Formats: sequence, structure tokens, C-alpha cells
Amino acid sequence: MSVRFETSGAVGVITLDRPPVNALSREFVSEIGDAVGEAGHPALRSVLVAGGQHFAAGADITEFGEVFDSDADDELAAALGLVVSRFEQLDKPTVAAVSGYALGGGLELALGADFRILADDAQVGQPEIKLGLIPGAGGTQRLARVVGWQTAKRLVMSGRSVPADEALAIGLADRVVPAGELMETARAEAEEWAAGPTRALAAAKRAMLAGYRVEAGLDAELAEFKALFDSVDAREGVTAFIEKRRPDFTGT
Repeated sequence: MSVRFETSGAVGVITLDRPPVNALSREFVSEIGDAVGEAGHPALRSVLVAGGQHFAAGADITEFGEVFDSDADDELAAALGLVVSRFEQLDKPTVAAVSGYALGGGLELALGADFRILADDAQVGQPEIKLGLIPGAGGTQRLARVVGWQTAKRLVMSGRSVPADEALAIGLADRVVPAGELMETARAEAEEWAAGPTRALAAAKRAMLAGYRVEAGLDAELAEFKALFDSVDAREGVTAFIEKRRPDFTGT
């Protein structure tokens, strides 16, 4: 198993453990989904999700490569999108402890948390555009709601990752702490939320989520993401990434 689920008092702790960078494969995403399901237990009053050296450095691109040679739609983004939505809708506060890289699907997972605490050496971003693709698990929608439309547009369209201090400045991080203090700080925050009025906190989440419904945007994002697998540039971008070379995009 690449995902551990543990409890500490009223806090559920989801730990991602697929070395070296927690790349998101279909099986790994399924395991994360199972852990999110366990985190829904009513005895738990807050949830913490964390990685090891890296939170999650995005999708396992080798699985994208398989899509070009099959008639099947890509399933990874759709599966991750469902997991992130379930995580976002948990009826208790959630905290993401972000270490190292949180890129692509890794950042999308962190965006599903109510609060993000970053290690001071963390790097976060949506680099999919560099593959000739776009975020497919909620990145175009949730990022804009967290950091604002124009800032999100620039991040998504440039594919640039940002360091922790910049993430804090734009509102993508709630707190930045020294890397060695990340887990201690995140656990303390999760415990603080767990000691709060859980029903009222859940009600606040539901009311706020109702005010920023993203379903239509998520559907549009996933449709655009899947359509890009018919493009020459996406095939070139993914192939170049796997071959560790610079892509030669033609605009088609």
C-alpha cells in the first residue's frame, strides 16, 4: 500500500508514501480515495493529509503516454477529480501539509483541503501546459477561487511553479513554516480544528461550498483535458517529458 491512514485522537491522518515523489498513478489515486472514505468516519473531527519528502509531484506521466495508443479516454484525471471533490466535501476541517513538490495533480489534491501549510522549501504549481495539456482534476477552477482569476490564469497558462513565500503572498498557502516543523505544525492545527464545534464547522463549509459551485467548470475542464489527447502538441509534450528533452510544439 502506498497510502497510510491512521488516527490520532479525533484527527484522521492520510500519508502519501509512493517514493520518490508520490507520482499519482491510477492505483495510487484509488488508494487515496479509500483513505478519504475512511476519513469520513463520524468519530473523526478533522483530517490531515501529508506526503514525505514531496507532497505529490503530479501525475505519473508514463500513464498519459498509454492514452495516445488506445481508444480509451484518460481515466486518471477523472478519478483524481472525484477524489479531490470527495475530500473537499468532507464534513470536517481538512489540512494539507505540503512538503517539497506539489505540482499538477498534487496541487489539485492540496486545493481540496480547507487549509494549506507549506514547508519553506516547497514548490507548488500547475505545469500541465508544458506538456501541451491543462489541469484536469480541478486546477483551473479551484486555483482561481483561491488566488483570484488573473493570478490563476497566469499560473495555469505559464505552468510556472512558485516557492512557498510567493504561495503565501498570493493566498495559496495559509502558513509557511520551516521544513523541519511542518508536520508538528500541521498536526497541531488539525488538533485545534478537531477541538472545535464540528457540526458548525461542517455547516460553514457546506454553506461556503454552495456559494462557489464548481461542477459546470469541472465538467468543462475535464472535457477540454481529454480533448487535448487528440492534439499533436500533447503527444509531443508527454513524449518529450518521458524522453527528458525539450518539447518541440507546433501549435496543433
